[in-house]
Amino acid sequence: MRPEDLLTDEFLKHFKSRDALSDFLGQLQKRGIEKMLEGELDGHLGYDRHAQTAHSNSRNGYGKKNIRTRYGESEISVPRDRDASFSPLIV
Repeated sequence: MRPEDLLTDEFLKHFKSRDALSDFLGQLQKRGIEKMLEGELDGHLGYDRHAQTAHSNSRNGYGKKNIRTRYGESEISVPRDRDASFSPLIV
């Protein structure tokens, strides 16, 4: 499915104000950044989440980070690894 297929008139009519649209876009950006960070950690570790592996380094929860975007300030969850060698590029 293409992203533009999701933007139907039925979906868009839920936004009655500029603030409602801005809030939605802020949440979309937050979740998108968090998913990109998960992908970065997968690449760093060399395996996907929940994969069985013999690697010594593994996921170790999440830290919090405040970011400022055009949609305002937002707190995101940043994944961590046990060796503390993961340094995300996008934040």
